[in-house]
Amino acid sequence: MDFQVVVLAGGASKNLTPLVSEEIPKALLPVANRPVLSYVLELLESSNLKDLIVVVEGSDAALRVGGWISGAYVDRLHVEVAAVPEDIGTAGALRAVAHHLTASDILVVSGDLVTDVPPGVVAATHRRHGAVVTALLCDTPISGISETGSKDKAKKLGRYNIVGLDPTRQFLLLIASGAEVEKDTRVQKSILGAVGQMEIRADLMDAHMYALKRSVLQEVLDQKDSFHSIRQDVLPYLVRSQLRSEVAKIEEGWNTTITSKTNLIWLSQHREIAPSAFHNGHELDANGSLSAQSTHKCCAYIAGKNKYCARLNSIQAFIDINRDVVGEASHLSGYSFSAQNNVVHPSAELGSKTTVGPQCMLAEGSKLGDKCSVKRSVIGRHCRIGSNVKIVNSVVMNHVTIEDGCLVQGSIICSNVHLQERCVLKDCQVAALWKVPQSWRLKFKLSYLLSGFV
Repeated sequence: MDFQVVVLAGGASKNLTPLVSEEIPKALLPVANRPVLSYVLELLESSNLKDLIVVVEGSDAALRVGGWISGAYVDRLHVEVAAVPEDIGTAGALRAVAHHLTASDILVVSGDLVTDVPPGVVAATHRRHGAVVTALLCDTPISGISETGSKDKAKKLGRYNIVGLDPTRQFLLLIASGAEVEKDTRVQKSILGAVGQMEIRADLMDAHMYALKRSVLQEVLDQKDSFHSIRQDVLPYLVRSQLRSEVAKIEEGWNTTITSKTNLIWLSQHREIAPSAFHNGHELDANGSLSAQSTHKCCAYIAGKNKYCARLNSIQAFIDINRDVVGEASHLSGYSFSAQNNVVHPSAELGSKTTVGPQCMLAEGSKLGDKCSVKRSVIGRHCRIGSNVKIVNSVVMNHVTIEDGCLVQGSIICSNVHLQERCVLKDCQVAALWKVPQSWRLKFKLSYLLSGFV
């Protein structure tokens, strides 16, 4: 593919505090003991996309990410790491590196995306329809897990995206997200009149993989200097401005209320309501393509239900993706799983009567004492875990010490943490370098410890 590739790797994401730090920017957060950025880089490499621009917010984070890429992908990828100011947003990041973009089409991928959807299918859809933007959409991930490890009681994320598609499900006609779906959402008569029907979906997630026509992207970024986000600003603008015609100029938009409870509905507009929208040639042709009279086309590629697709953009997503990559999406991990459906590094040491269950990972150099139990969890490198310790549905990063009799459930323990004996942690996140005193019982739902205990 003659696409120029830009990977937006973020920086010190505030909604991932306390997992991120100066030492570990978002791109280097571990998923199954690998930096999350490695999943996108290897996906691109497998598609023979090896010339990349990786954009990182903050100069220190860019140095760390660049250093890791240089070591991990030497002689495999040609990567230019570009540092941009923090909190510049995804649109701002593209604006900052625009002078490096020369190809006719650009593939923009979020560095926190973990998926097995090949970028080639998005690029092919983009080229086939001559679109200005093509977005990858996938099923909204299931979030959370029950005590038994089942997803039966888990629910999809509470904030929904509303997506409007033409009857062929190839063209993106409406997009709204988050709080927007709780108010009236405007649907242009010209767009609805052009296709006759619009399928409204609330079960799809924008995966943040976009194919974009560079000339149009450049024009939008230049003219709309207030645009901060691709997802919140650029994409909705392109969707709203397609199919502009004389009809669109003289007709007012049609308001319809689409709530977050909507799953699947159809909005229909008949010819007698806006006959000129059809007579002007804006309807689908025999090949299922929009007429050439439209100003531009916005397309969507919907991943199949057998594909995995998730973004590490929240603390809950960090837990979910780590769980999935050693579970149902283990093919993404890059590891060979044992007959017990787990990965225990040969250098790891297990004490007497210690069990490491299915869908677990234990990295090199870590040691577990006697009578420990590990279930559906990931344990990092060179950890020291005492006897009678239980770890369930958790992620333990590198160089963590857990003394005897501790219980860690549904929690994230960052690197170099020290849990003294008989601590109980449920649904906690403990920042790097902190010490939790013995016998402490902590139960905070998606909260975290930022103060150190000595």
